[in-house]
Amino acid sequence: MYVKKVGTKWSLLPPRHDEGRSLLCALWARRSSREYSPVPLEPQVLSDLLWAAYGVNRPETGERTVPFWRHRMVLDVYVAMAEGVWLYEPEEHTLSLHLDADIRAQTGIQDFVGTAPVNLIYVAHGERMSELLSLERRLYASVDAAFIGQNVYLFCAAEGLATVFRGALDTEALGRTLGLGYDQFVTFAQSVGYPG
Repeated sequence: MYVKKVGTKWSLLPPRHDEGRSLLCALWARRSSREYSPVPLEPQVLSDLLWAAYGVNRPETGERTVPFWRHRMVLDVYVAMAEGVWLYEPEEHTLSLHLDADIRAQTGIQDFVGTAPVNLIYVAHGERMSELLSLERRLYASVDAAFIGQNVYLFCAAEGLATVFRGALDTEALGRTLGLGYDQFVTFAQSVGYPG
């Protein structure tokens, strides 16, 4: 589907670096939307979306398109689609199958999440912030998720896609569905698709 499948891994197309609107145009167009076409994202669009969200923009150091807490990457980005749930691996720019099930409807309490073609799920690794109290872990992980969410918003505005960053979800139930570890937790989710 998204280029080359090897076992349970999809190689994504290389992200484009010379496309899109100016930042000011994207800021003018940025908005939240809760109406989506059920049409899946084109492979190049999904590739570019994930790279814009959390991709490696400096391969020599592994730095990302977003800042992150104390120079420590504490988030994973899961991609829930009709074909299953995939873990985005930025270093390789690939998707690894995490669950062979369509759980989009579980990524939020609103009806539209079940039919939006992509729901990004931002998952934090609390064990990577062991020196912090639980409340502080959630705070810093939420800030990092918000950075990613804003990149997604600006990408969607530049590409004419619809998106909304969501906190209205049962994070504990979603964490159980994803089979997250003891110190991992869902922070937010974000729907993406063509406008409905």
